[in-house]
Amino acid sequence: MSLLNNVLFTITADMGGWELFKNSLLPMITGGIKYTIPLTLISFAVGLALALLTAMMRLSNSRILRAPAVAYVSAIRGTPMLVQLFIVFYGMPSLNITIDPFPSAIIAFSLNVGAYASEIIRASILSIPKGQWEAGYTVGMSHTTTLKRIILPQAARVSIPPLSNTFISLVKDTSLASLILVTELFRRAQEIAARTYDFMLIYVEAAILYWIICFILSLVQEVIERRLSRYTAR
Repeated sequence: MSLLNNVLFTITADMGGWELFKNSLLPMITGGIKYTIPLTLISFAVGLALALLTAMMRLSNSRILRAPAVAYVSAIRGTPMLVQLFIVFYGMPSLNITIDPFPSAIIAFSLNVGAYASEIIRASILSIPKGQWEAGYTVGMSHTTTLKRIILPQAARVSIPPLSNTFISLVKDTSLASLILVTELFRRAQEIAARTYDFMLIYVEAAILYWIICFILSLVQEVIERRLSRYTAR
């Protein structure tokens, strides 16, 4: 039995509140480091790549490219994330496709982030004045080169705040992965609460840990926005 499981078994219902709080910290922090943070980072990275592709398809003049992108965004935005997670983990085996809990969570969260972030990226690109496109054409740039060198860098700066909010929301949404047996932070909290029956204390402790993570990310977001604001015309 692993050291972490030994720690979990030492947490009993007759502990005092402060002692229980201290002893339950390690399992929950471990779950956050091993699963919550990696799940967030990987899902956001994959989702961001998918979002950029989807945004480009939606901005295309080709109906063949636009149609699947529109359908994908509509389907994801129109269904709950929990349902998407269950479809990937519990539904795919009916098609003889079995995926482990952690990869299932990555797939579901990446698809969700990709749909929402694609609309952020698309809106950011559309917010760039048409004169920027014309400036690129004037100096002999092609449409693709203008997009890469002029439009996307400016759109990236505009999209940072909403994408940061999406990232922070994803940190909290990873708690849903506990329902498909991913032993992330909230899953550990559930295991401890089931043994101690002190649901209020343990869940408040989990909430505090999520808040600390999101608060740190908010500070990082502010630093990034301040640095990017130096390159914004006033």
